[in-house]
Amino acid sequence: MTLLRILTDRIAATGPITVADYMFEALLHPVHGYYTTRDPLGTAGDFTTAPEISQMFGELIGLSLAQSWLDQGAPAAFTLAELGPGRGTLMADILRATARVTGFHNAMRITLVEVSPALCDIQARTLQGHTPQWQDNIHDLSEQPLFLVANEFFDALPVHQYQRDGDRWRERMVGIDGDRLQMGLGPATLQPALAHRLEDTRQDDIVEVCPTAPPIIDTISTRIRDHGGAALIIDYGDWRSLGDTLQAIKDHAATDPLAAPGTADLTTHVDFEVLTQAARCPFTRITPQGVFLERLGITQRAQTLAQTLRDAPLEAHIAAHRRLTHPAEMGNLFKVLGLYPEGATPPPGLEP
Repeated sequence: MTLLRILTDRIAATGPITVADYMFEALLHPVHGYYTTRDPLGTAGDFTTAPEISQMFGELIGLSLAQSWLDQGAPAAFTLAELGPGRGTLMADILRATARVTGFHNAMRITLVEVSPALCDIQARTLQGHTPQWQDNIHDLSEQPLFLVANEFFDALPVHQYQRDGDRWRERMVGIDGDRLQMGLGPATLQPALAHRLEDTRQDDIVEVCPTAPPIIDTISTRIRDHGGAALIIDYGDWRSLGDTLQAIKDHAATDPLAAPGTADLTTHVDFEVLTQAARCPFTRITPQGVFLERLGITQRAQTLAQTLRDAPLEAHIAAHRRLTHPAEMGNLFKVLGLYPEGATPPPGLEP
């Protein structure tokens, strides 16, 4: 039985479900969920993330975290964590770039927060020679200094969508039309948590709310506040959510999010304002990814790597640098948020 059939049968029996419920089932259903059943990354998958585009991305992330570790006195034991590590490519690049930072590898304990058994297997192969630990719950992170990266993690967390109706809100729901899924609207209700959004929205505007993001930020920032460390959160989105940003990607192209649940990646834009509101430690300005990488020296690194390349590999290398940094590509769409302890300096590449 397909996930589409499971969901249509469920809705027929018990009524429409929220967008958040739909996203959760489509991405994490134990048998048919998108993330639980496949490797979605790379040219053979459905989408490509920054670490898969170029090694430079992970190298610079690693050096930023390592410099924060040094700036905080090089604590003798710390957690090096990644949320949603994909194939393990980013962590592998971080580890290669930091191998010559004296004491860093001896002090670190690598922790990968991952819910996909298929991806855990791939990560283990990618990180052969290292001894990462896997967790499926971020709230189990060790009580010690935490140096963490989350690249394209928050965009996959399920969201509720609310459409404004006067001074009330109607939640968007997933219902059925025959054997197809379709969007509809629930009844108009007061939403006290969205009262402030009446100031910057109009009739029928859509606001997305991610209930699982604030507790995750709370956990990360509390560890950093209490024990030291730094976090780099990199994702597409902006300061405040507005509009329907739910999208599905399959075979590197946009597709209907409701057409075939479990077979396409579902994401929404991240509301960085909400992330900062949940922080229990200082945070940086929201910085475009291109600016962040340029401050860390990506152009100089690109020029060094280019010296050994010719013809097609050189052209691909130049294209990768552009894709990561140019405002018309990932450079402006993706934003970077840093978390750090009171009294410490922000992670390199970011400003308070």
